[in-house]
Amino acid sequence: MSERTLSPCPDSPNCVSTQATDEGHAITPFRYIKPRGEAKEALKAVINSLSRTKLIEEDESYLHYEFTSLLLRFVDDVEFLFDDDTKTVHFRSASRTGYSDLGVN
Repeated sequence: MSERTLSPCPDSPNCVSTQATDEGHAITPFRYIKPRGEAKEALKAVINSLSRTKLIEEDESYLHYEFTSLLLRFVDDVEFLFDDDTKTVHFRSASRTGYSDLGVN
């Protein structure tokens, strides 16, 4: 796996992560079959088809996007980390503002 890891979730309930170990923040990662580059481009195509998304950072095995809500323009940070050893995509989604996101992430 890449040396890179996702940022940990704060104590607030407005974050989920495949690398979290507590029940309140943990979520299941998803797998990919194609080579990492193809899988990453496919994920980017899906995200780019959505409104109000912006690519912030990208490297060989990592993507960081901002997703902006339609109402009130709240911004969520969503990160994806591709692990070639296990063919797994780890991800984290967190609201930048507020304490609760009402289950959106």
